[in-house]
Amino acid sequence: MTPDTSPDLSSPPAAAPALAPVAAAAPAPARVLSPAPVPATVEGPRGPSTGRLVGIDLARGLAVFGMYAAHVGPDPANGGPLGIVMELARGRSSALFALLAGFTLVLITGRPHPRTGRAGRQAVARMVIRSLVLIVLGFALTALDTDVDVILAFYGLTFLAVLPFHRLRVRTLALLAAAGALVMPQVLYGVRLSIEDGDWADALVAADPLARVSDTDGFMELLFTGEYPVLTWMSFMLAGMAVARVDLTRSAVRTRLAAAGGALTVLGHGGSWLALRLVPHARTTVAAATDGDGAASAWWSDTVGHLVDDTPTAWLLVGAPHSQTTFSILGNTGVALLVVVLCVTAVERLPRCARLARPVCAVGMTALTAYVLHILAIREFGMEEETGPALVDLFLHSLVALVLATAWTRWFRRGPLEHLLHVGTLPARHVK
Repeated sequence: MTPDTSPDLSSPPAAAPALAPVAAAAPAPARVLSPAPVPATVEGPRGPSTGRLVGIDLARGLAVFGMYAAHVGPDPANGGPLGIVMELARGRSSALFALLAGFTLVLITGRPHPRTGRAGRQAVARMVIRSLVLIVLGFALTALDTDVDVILAFYGLTFLAVLPFHRLRVRTLALLAAAGALVMPQVLYGVRLSIEDGDWADALVAADPLARVSDTDGFMELLFTGEYPVLTWMSFMLAGMAVARVDLTRSAVRTRLAAAGGALTVLGHGGSWLALRLVPHARTTVAAATDGDGAASAWWSDTVGHLVDDTPTAWLLVGAPHSQTTFSILGNTGVALLVVVLCVTAVERLPRCARLARPVCAVGMTALTAYVLHILAIREFGMEEETGPALVDLFLHSLVALVLATAWTRWFRRGPLEHLLHVGTLPARHVK
């Protein structure tokens, strides 16, 4: 997974994996961190600065560590409390990044009201440039041939896919996200069956210049066959765009979001649990089609394994994070909403929590840099298989990220790669 990240990715794979700081209407002193001499703000194109909502940075920082756990942490199949914690990070951290990436898009194009006229066209141009940079960076990291499914290229193309919706109102965005969760997994299932049964996909890959340049399946992989297909991951970004349109500083709004998140979590994972037990032979069919430990955990956990042959229809009942089903999208969206509400509320209500969370927020502010350095470290040092060394590995990745991000944001408001990405979007100022 990782990230787009902050508006300076911003992460999200995550991927990326790309996530972003957010605007607060009238931030209270207890809500805003001041780790640097320069205020932590985000500048719109030729527009005024807006305050950073620290809870979003905290959520993004947690997503970074969740991604670290998924990549270098102990194997969840080992079981026990540690296994459950590691499993919770899988798929859900990337979904949280995607939701926050949608938040980033709205932040850049205008929050709470979309920019119009020349400023609006410049904001759209900035997002297009960011998206293209993330696609290139994602494929560059993929070329390192690590065991990580780099999410950045998927994020970049998903940005482009949802950008036309950036002016829509919160209710419309929420309805589109819900419709995408209900419809697109079935569409993706049909497309993947068609790919398995025919050779049209091979012909498209052969004609795809991106596939030739990147030595991958190019757009076919980004749209349909990859770990984070745009067709289904659009729903997460649309949900994040809807969240960005509401006032998170209001407790009533956060309460409604928490209720929605809880309902989606139950509907997604609970619905999958129920469906797998009510539909005849569903669990045995799923177990026979995968290389995991059976289908008992298929309603919430990736320990169900990967599909090893044709995709059975019963797979649509699975709620595992990477299953690309309606149940998984609903459940992961619910969890992401709960994390966002929890983080925003924590820094709002608990000043001490805000102070203690500063290093994690710093990681969230530099999520793209933290993600890329993490992939480079995996390329250099590899990933441990046994639980003990893997825990040490996870601790070292996290500690280095905390120390570097805290030190950097003490003096700079953007991470190194976030700054380069910002500089890369400066040509958008010339858009008329």
